Amino acid sequence: MSEKPIGVIGAGSFGTTVANLLAENSQVIIYARSKELLDQMRTKGTSRDYLLHKNVTPIDTLEELATRADIIFPVVSSSGFRSMMKDVAPYLYPYHTLIHGTKGLDVLLPEGTSMDDPDVIINRDNVKTMSEVILEESAVVKVGCLAGPNLAREIANKHPAATVVASRFDSVIADGQKLLRNDRFQVYGNKDLIGIELTGVLKNIIAIASGALSGLGYGENARALLVSRGMVEMIHLGKALGGNTEAFIGLAGIGDLIATCSSNLSRNFTVGYRLAKGESLTEIIGSMQEVAEGINTIRIINSFAKYYQFRAPITEKLHQVLFGEATMEEALQYLMKIPLNVDIDFL
Repeated sequence: MSEKPIGVIGAGSFGTTVANLLAENSQVIIYARSKELLDQMRTKGTSRDYLLHKNVTPIDTLEELATRADIIFPVVSSSGFRSMMKDVAPYLYPYHTLIHGTKGLDVLLPEGTSMDDPDVIINRDNVKTMSEVILEESAVVKVGCLAGPNLAREIANKHPAATVVASRFDSVIADGQKLLRNDRFQVYGNKDLIGIELTGVLKNIIAIASGALSGLGYGENARALLVSRGMVEMIHLGKALGGNTEAFIGLAGIGDLIATCSSNLSRNFTVGYRLAKGESLTEIIGSMQEVAEGINTIRIINSFAKYYQFRAPITEKLHQVLFGEATMEEALQYLMKIPLNVDIDFL
């Protein structure tokens, strides 16, 4: 057991799962913003329908969490990540280590503007990964991320799984491995922090498309085509955003892509499936307890690709579907007709 507790920020499905994994080796304190959820954790020992490990203790202030824990795992949605960092930053110091588990992007726009404004520019200057947000908003130096095929429900059910801890610091990777690894859960390390973050972000786009394939009744040949072409698109986008090809062909890339493109436990897969069945995006978002990060990622990456004038056809067509410019069937028919003559063009 670690002498000091390990902190977790966010008690959604994955945050709770990370807390329970950590609790097998350490005492854990977990912060949730919702008073109702905190009350449930304290009185029933559950977070929504996830049972809390006996070594997990809920707390209600970020100050207490940062004061008691030197190593913290933030696992909140990308849309709330920067504001969460602003709230916790006054209590953070360079001795803290933050290893986040958020698979999304942050866009810093001028005050009073939004992604819907036609003149807004989305480029690498204002598109940030969560590690970059941590570094911008706090005094923390030692930063890492978790990425991999980590469907929360399967891990909660104690199925075998693995993840990647990525960081520029060997000590952060070693801490993540020591704290998370157990007989059922393997933890690998990688020094390409940005690349590993981007694998977890970009695969959500392909997962939405894969869910749509299932919703339309197509089979595994079509999914294999989509996933393989999706990997090529992910690699080109990832390189444009500052990642390396190698990050995408390992567990956090191919591994996570396979898991989220073939499981109805994936929120992004479910979004695509329901869109293909005729539900509106508004209906789907309104009925989901947690955020499907791929929706916002499609908006960001579509604008990013337009700014740099390179093609990301899967992202582009999904953007048209999400915002009513095309049906899912039209988008998939278009993707089948793209005259790509080269299979692998990134090595």
